[in-house]
Amino acid sequence: MIELQSELEGKHFDLFKLEQLLKPLGYSIGGNWDYDHGAFDYKIDDEVGYQFLRIPFKAIDGQLDSHGCTVQLQRPFLLSHKYQRGLDDHAYIWNGRAAFNQFQEPVDKDASFPEKYIEVGRALVRELEAAILQH
Repeated sequence: MIELQSELEGKHFDLFKLEQLLKPLGYSIGGNWDYDHGAFDYKIDDEVGYQFLRIPFKAIDGQLDSHGCTVQLQRPFLLSHKYQRGLDDHAYIWNGRAAFNQFQEPVDKDASFPEKYIEVGRALVRELEAAILQH
């Protein structure tokens, strides 16, 4: 996991409006959400597993599954998940949520992150800041 500084950290947003803004940019709400916290994920690549930019958030007013929920964004980070090949071959088919909705456990939830994608992650954070902060 590689944390990335962001101007978005600590800022509050309406979850529904934030989701409407981020989905067209390629983000989805990751499958590991709960009623009080979750994350937006952007799939960077699927080299020997999956590489993501994750934007975590926590509910500060309401629950994530309720109308009008306000969330606070936390520090973005890059992460890799490596999965065992051969056990569940259909897990490699990307459907927008496959990395989190499969039955097998990752071989390494905190796999090393490929160096070549770190700057891509930083650029994605800058793009995200521009998109969110202009609204």
